Amino acid sequence: MSTTITGVTARDIRFPTSREHIGSDAMHPDPDYSCVYVVLRTSQPGLEGHGLTFTIGRGNEVCLAAVNALAPLVRGRTLEEICDGMAAFWRSLTSESQLRWIGPEKGALHLATAALVNAVWDLYAKAEGKPVWKLLADMEPAQIVSLIDFRYLTDALTPDEALEILEANAPTRARREAELRRDGYPAYTTSAGWLGFSDRQLRQLCRDALAEGWSHFKIKVGADLADDLRRCTIIREEIGFDRKLMTDANQRWDVPEAIGWMKELARFQPHWIEEPTSPDDVLGHAAIARAIAPIGVATGEQCQNRVIFKQLMQAGAIQFCQIDSCRLGGVNEILAVLLLAKKFGIPVCPHAGGVGLCEYVQHLAIFDYIYVSASLENRIVEYVDHLHEHFENPVQMRNNRYVPPAAPGYGITMKPASLDAYEFPGGRAWQGS
Repeated sequence: MSTTITGVTARDIRFPTSREHIGSDAMHPDPDYSCVYVVLRTSQPGLEGHGLTFTIGRGNEVCLAAVNALAPLVRGRTLEEICDGMAAFWRSLTSESQLRWIGPEKGALHLATAALVNAVWDLYAKAEGKPVWKLLADMEPAQIVSLIDFRYLTDALTPDEALEILEANAPTRARREAELRRDGYPAYTTSAGWLGFSDRQLRQLCRDALAEGWSHFKIKVGADLADDLRRCTIIREEIGFDRKLMTDANQRWDVPEAIGWMKELARFQPHWIEEPTSPDDVLGHAAIARAIAPIGVATGEQCQNRVIFKQLMQAGAIQFCQIDSCRLGGVNEILAVLLLAKKFGIPVCPHAGGVGLCEYVQHLAIFDYIYVSASLENRIVEYVDHLHEHFENPVQMRNNRYVPPAAPGYGITMKPASLDAYEFPGGRAWQGS
């Protein structure tokens, strides 16, 4: 019996995290972690697909409108039809003749695409009774290649090259799967380093994280050099120089400013500088990377599509690839970027944080190790300890590593009470705001 998508609903969900400066950085001092939350209803009783796309508050309503504009392209389709032609389905969303004009494959429309595509993958995995990472890991190489739209990529990665990568790793994937089930996937913490935290908070949160066994820390920089020097001094005093320190400017600087600023911060031996300049400036990233080596350049959470990732890799502009589960157009496009990163020898270190992003990216990183990269060298996933309590199957950590999720789906189903309480503007959490 086929499964038809009979309805698409979308809700504006926002959490008032700005009240405690959670998520604050040099460009976003007052983020309210938010999402457009999508539910695909089906003809099968009890079977739904859940998905979201992440924002930080104002503008969430724009993404909501974009989801509703794309919804007719999903409603009425069968799951079987979609799964038999995933690349064509993905292209049908990103290439709709009129909607494409307000993209293409970027901005609010691409965020909306991610919400719907991620919801389809949640539905697919639930129908198969597997978590998304396992659903992908059990596929044959040719099936995975068939999921990807290679348009605009073949000068850097062809379907045959992708197939070769996957076929080389397929025979040993079970060994890496067993390893991750036993040991988990390594993570780093950003929770101590938000820019809005006081020096006292920073010092105490570093001590708390050390007591929990964390070895990789990230701190936000870029607003004021004197403050950065002071705060980096504090964090190095607390964690020492045997542990890794990553810095993140959230696109604050011009290219010459980024180079000069990082030469000042070099004394703290940062492992990378994340988002040093405009996410669209491929040549700027390349110039920064050349000037500040051996400090690495990392970017991706605002990288709008696989084409920009392709160019960043071709130009030698990044040393760390930071996929985001909602900025790109869902699982299908992310698979293309994982394979590009493998070809160019660039480790993938996914962006997480936000609401639901940790729940999402664990699947992507786990699949990457099992089937694409086959390596954990210089690979680590961001983790923040915020808002997980709102999910039916929240991310699980053991020894500061992601435990591979076992529940069927993409792990993003939120509790009904949380959805009701934080729906904007009428939810209980926003009354009186």
